[in-house]
Amino acid sequence: MSDAAVLLWGVASLLGTAVLAIALSRTPGSGTRLVYGLTLGISATALLVLAGRMLEAPVTPSTAVLPVGLPWVGAHFRLDALSTFFLVVINFGGAMASLYGLGYGSHEPSPHRVLPFFPAFLAGMNLVVLADDAFTFLLSWEFMSLSSWALVIVHHRERENARAGYIYLVMASFGTLALLLAFGLLSGPGGNYTFEAMRAAGPTPLVATFVLALMLLGAGSKAGLVPLHVWLPLAHPAAPSHVSALMSGVMTKVAVYGFIRVVFDLLGEPTWWSSTIVLFFGGLTAVLGILYALMEKDLKRLLAYSTIENIGVIFVSLGLALAFKANAMPSAAALALTAALFHALNHSFFKSLLFFGAGAVLTATGERDMEKLGGLIHRMPQTSFVFLVGCVAISSLPPFNGFVSEWLAFQAVLQSPDLPQWGLKVMVPAVGGLLALSAALAAACFVKAFGITFLGRPRTSAVEHAHEADRYSLAAMFILAALCLLAGILPGFVIDGLSPVTLSLIGSRMPVQMAQPWLSIVPIAESRSSYNGLLVFVFIAISASAAVYVIHRFASHALRRGPAWGCGFADAVPGSQYTGVSFAQPIRRVFGAFVFRATESVEMPAPGETGPARFNLQIHDVIWETLYLPIGKALDFATDHLNHLQFLTIRRYLTLVFLFLIVLLLVLALWP
Repeated sequence: MSDAAVLLWGVASLLGTAVLAIALSRTPGSGTRLVYGLTLGISATALLVLAGRMLEAPVTPSTAVLPVGLPWVGAHFRLDALSTFFLVVINFGGAMASLYGLGYGSHEPSPHRVLPFFPAFLAGMNLVVLADDAFTFLLSWEFMSLSSWALVIVHHRERENARAGYIYLVMASFGTLALLLAFGLLSGPGGNYTFEAMRAAGPTPLVATFVLALMLLGAGSKAGLVPLHVWLPLAHPAAPSHVSALMSGVMTKVAVYGFIRVVFDLLGEPTWWSSTIVLFFGGLTAVLGILYALMEKDLKRLLAYSTIENIGVIFVSLGLALAFKANAMPSAAALALTAALFHALNHSFFKSLLFFGAGAVLTATGERDMEKLGGLIHRMPQTSFVFLVGCVAISSLPPFNGFVSEWLAFQAVLQSPDLPQWGLKVMVPAVGGLLALSAALAAACFVKAFGITFLGRPRTSAVEHAHEADRYSLAAMFILAALCLLAGILPGFVIDGLSPVTLSLIGSRMPVQMAQPWLSIVPIAESRSSYNGLLVFVFIAISASAAVYVIHRFASHALRRGPAWGCGFADAVPGSQYTGVSFAQPIRRVFGAFVFRATESVEMPAPGETGPARFNLQIHDVIWETLYLPIGKALDFATDHLNHLQFLTIRRYLTLVFLFLIVLLLVLALWP
């Protein structure tokens, strides 16, 4: 049995688990451990199969065809280097979410609304990556979207969650339509629906341009590219936390896979100017995503906006890979593509970890508003530790994994002087500046997230009675934290593991990293740059240990303990502490007027009055107000005025059908 067939049996097992969850829904509470245990086992088994494939050299594609789908075509599935990597991301994320769900699921008030769709969601993502024809891909994509939508509206009685589900469904339908048109153009008039036929056909430059634009709309809307991101900060917080981790850390990577599969594999050789489009939207997404995150006080919405920023980093790297590939610079293209894939893997690690931590905080306190938290480091010390690891990793600080992938992206940016086009010579450094800005803002954002949530004093009574997370949740978080460190100090293993993907798509790879002394990584050549995460880790560990020893051995022997956040007062109240809004104020004043149309006003009582001073802040979502609200109003206007078409006579209906038939015949007659 081929590896592709084994993985399809795994998908069938996930779908069977979903059916079992429906059968168990009549006895609430009995199926939680069983369903999550089964999904954990299935995902772990798939990981073992995929790990065996990745150890092969070279990796040979594995195929399977099922007699379902379109007549005389069937459903084609293919497991190659690219799909193997993304299946590792999906199934590892699914395994960690299942492990976390073993504990977190016991706190879910409506488990019968979650359990059937959780394995179905995993099955849909696996099928998208395995699909090898347009019909199977689109069917699996829609199945993935609908099952995740069902998880978004689990708590549908809350008004904001129902709104989030509605917007998500609209944007998902729009994305699927864009993908349908893209595959229609690729299949051509002959209806070559298989990916193999699309590769062999080779689209014209005009068709390739339209397909690229449609893929940016279709895959970009699912990934969260600006300005198609509006559903993401609504849907991710609405879902249960382990589902939020899957949607943010894994599902967005399925969208990245779809973009890479079409643009790098099916479209053939790219043009240099097509890369500028990807670079522009990637840079814009990275900066706006993290700026929106900085303005947030809802912990899960902050993490959702941060996902947008990281998707921007990935698309910047993909744009660089397209630019280098179009100019026959395979080594630089392999470096940029490796950076994109490495960051996709890293993001699945630390974003899942952070959403798990946010779920533990929500379970313990019932709060997502950071302004009502604080002091949790004393009540949830293990959760606070792993959350801190995730914050450092996502802030791209060494020695953790986020630094390595972003460092590789910057190394790719430094290759831009070798590009022949002046447009790219100017644009690539500008986008590099946006990447640097987003990295700095990300560090500020997660200083705020960790400090306001875990440090200081409790702001509410709910925090004072918080408790540590269960052992399953902690196990999942500690595994992810360990991987964030291991991928940061031993990145050569990951880079060499990604080489089959870059070889299949670019025809080149980065130098063999495991052959470098001291486990250093060398993107291009030793004469240009290198990085050794292991030495950096050892240096930090020794320096920190020495500093602690010197302070406790030679400094004052008197140890004093006092209340946190004294702020100059002997008995400070919790309200005197820094808040998330005040922390973001300097950045808001720099960017707020342009990005958010932010307005601030202060109401001060007159001298002698005892009333409180009030600070009023208004922040606007400019993209929502200038793009989506007008579209919604236009649709409302059109539907109101077209409503009378429901009440026409049969004669007028036949006349309309006849007129539209004439129009369609004219279009076909004039089609070149």
